Amino acid sequence: MNYWLFKSEPDAFSIDDLQNMKGKRDHWDGIRNYQARNIMRDQMHKGDLGFFYHSSCKVPGIVGLVEVVKEAYPDHTAFDKKEKYYDPKSTEDNPRWVMVDVKFKKKFTQILSLETLRTVKSLSGMVLLQKGSRLSIQPVTKKQWNTILKLADDQV
Repeated sequence: MNYWLFKSEPDAFSIDDLQNMKGKRDHWDGIRNYQARNIMRDQMHKGDLGFFYHSSCKVPGIVGLVEVVKEAYPDHTAFDKKEKYYDPKSTEDNPRWVMVDVKFKKKFTQILSLETLRTVKSLSGMVLLQKGSRLSIQPVTKKQWNTILKLADDQV
């Protein structure tokens, strides 16, 4: 099992939006960074778990848990000129971009803020906390995963 962090701006797609989707699942589309794409395509598997992270908002932080329920497949938004994430170089015969399906697992009772995460010494190596880290899909180690789950439980 692998662990991940999925970043989304809550104005665009929040954990509440995912929770309210039919079946509490949706595709994670619009990834237009090759490193994040490669992670989804090559390393992410059905059954993997992830943190749902709200970014670019008043209080950025981890707000809940998701599960990968479908492995990488072509991102159809890249083929449609009307879509925000249209890419003319991506075709159905040669797709450049992929997406995975995720399912809502849990919403935390309180946001685990970025500010709080920065205070936890054992998380200092976390990709999210590195300077210049802007990836929307990030790996999380098992140790980091367990530390963050304990932090979330302690906040209840």
